[in-house]
Amino acid sequence: MADKNDYAAVKDGTPQASADKTEAGGDHGEDTINLKPKITLINGVTVIVGSIIGSGIFVSPTGVLKDSGSVGLSLIIWVLCGLYSMIGAYCYAELGTAIVRSGADYAYIYEAFGPFLAFLRLWVECMIVRPCSQAIVALTFAYYVIEPLFPGCEQPDIAVRLLAAVCILILTFVNCADVKWATRIQDIFTFAKVAALILIIITGFVQLGKGETEHFQNAFEDTTTDISRAALAFYSGLFAYNGWNYLNFVIEELQNPYKNLPKAIWISIIMVTVIYTLANVAYFTTVSPTEIINSPAVAVTFAVRLYGVMWWIMPVFVALSTFGGVNGILFTTSRLFYVGAREGHMPQILSMISVQRLTPMPAVIFIGFLSLLYLASSDIYLLINYVSFVNWLAIGLSVVSLLYFRYTRPHMDRPIRVALVWPIIYVMVTLFLIILPIYSTPVETGLGCAIIASGIPVYIIFVLWKKKPKSIMNFTDNMTVLMQKAMMCVPEEKKTV
Repeated sequence: MADKNDYAAVKDGTPQASADKTEAGGDHGEDTINLKPKITLINGVTVIVGSIIGSGIFVSPTGVLKDSGSVGLSLIIWVLCGLYSMIGAYCYAELGTAIVRSGADYAYIYEAFGPFLAFLRLWVECMIVRPCSQAIVALTFAYYVIEPLFPGCEQPDIAVRLLAAVCILILTFVNCADVKWATRIQDIFTFAKVAALILIIITGFVQLGKGETEHFQNAFEDTTTDISRAALAFYSGLFAYNGWNYLNFVIEELQNPYKNLPKAIWISIIMVTVIYTLANVAYFTTVSPTEIINSPAVAVTFAVRLYGVMWWIMPVFVALSTFGGVNGILFTTSRLFYVGAREGHMPQILSMISVQRLTPMPAVIFIGFLSLLYLASSDIYLLINYVSFVNWLAIGLSVVSLLYFRYTRPHMDRPIRVALVWPIIYVMVTLFLIILPIYSTPVETGLGCAIIASGIPVYIIFVLWKKKPKSIMNFTDNMTVLMQKAMMCVPEEKKTV
């Protein structure tokens, strides 16, 4: 591929126009083309909280209760999952402030173990996990928007998919247009989903005040004695906390990351742990454990029983929650594409920035397009299951990189220095989480490994093979320039001193 400076030359005077615009508007305060640090501490908290809290806590916390066997143990597991996530987030605070590069797991694995392992992480995350997750959350959004229109009936599949596509298209436009618009949407919808959960929690306290404690009597009755089942319950709970590392994906756009990253992490994880635990307590005041296990949407069941004709507000709140979730996935994943392209692991066009908007427009459009493609598939849930253990593998490897840097780079600048006992505990538990699906679902895990391995030939052909035929190189360069002109985007310019 041609050097990205070659692409920078094909701009017909655009950078100067951008510089004039910037100086005149005073919006950005500098004449460089790069992503600006527009994410405040509050935005950082909403990115994390909005990414963690999706539809799961509203729809059905079935997995934890089913495998734990009792109300008491399920509540303990919700708290333990929060503590475990907090340890991981604490380790990521050291990594994020020592290596201030967007991309999170990808950036840390690249720095510690080289481009090959980093590429495999990028390959699975960008081509399957993130677009699949976004499609699933968008479908959930559409399902709950339509729910009040078809009470007790099955929603028409075509309407659900079309509305999910509209959701993705709207948020793709917003994320292309302005970082502030995207973070504002994240703020508003995070506040909405937290408000919904607080409503559930307050209602639960009212129920407790009325003496609705039936399901807390003999709270540990029927607790499982099978360690493997308890482990599966813990595994299910951790999926509900997934997303605590998302702010690390956009750390280059975070204002004062050395202070705001750890603050945002601590505030977010504590808030989510308290909310998750109290929301489950609230559910148990009204809905029996058996009904929770069998209910397709426990929050809706809760609302129907207690809110009367106003039951419909809960599907609306779930829809708001998932809308914010789609925005969070799109916002962070586009930065992962952007960083991967910057390292030469993705097409060069994805590392470019809109001259007018100063957003990674090509990367945003690409992840939006991929998500729309997955909406046409009926097996996206299956794909996520196949590669679910990859998430823990990558996070565990990232925390291992912390230990690796302590040994190989003892004098590395670390604004936050974690006591070594925490990453060691985290890695040990993560090893268990990686081994568990190999034992419990060997076929699915094997297929997941095959999906990961599919990135090896891609890496050889598109990354390692440098001396490609001139015709291929010319075609690639011409397509890149064509897309540059169509989207009015250029490579990132480093700030001059």
